[in-house]
Amino acid sequence: MQQYDIPLHDIKPIIDIEEYSLHYLLTLIGVVSIIVVAIIYLLIRWYMRKNRVNLRKEYVTILKGLDLQNTKSSAYALTLYGAAFKNDSLRHQEAYKELFEALETYKYKKDVGTFDTQTLHFIAIYQGMLDA
Repeated sequence: MQQYDIPLHDIKPIIDIEEYSLHYLLTLIGVVSIIVVAIIYLLIRWYMRKNRVNLRKEYVTILKGLDLQNTKSSAYALTLYGAAFKNDSLRHQEAYKELFEALETYKYKKDVGTFDTQTLHFIAIYQGMLDA
């Protein structure tokens, strides 16, 4: 076996060249993807906020449009939807408490009569206090 040990005079040895283009590409992809995700998040949040349903307005329309001839379902609806407004002020709390106590006689029974005048008065006062 022969070995050729000929010295090379005009060719320089191989050196390592630092190449950073892959790092630059990966960093650029990361930054762009973070920006795209942030923009998508903000668009979704804006869309959800724009199309959000205002429950207070819905409850006001339900409460003001109740059929008071259907006593039992009206009593339950006034109790359920009226609770959304009871913590607005001290006046609302007192009015809701009086209304709740007046409606107790019309709930939890199989057959109930129509609302008496005092209960209708409490209902009218509470409906007049509602604002969205």
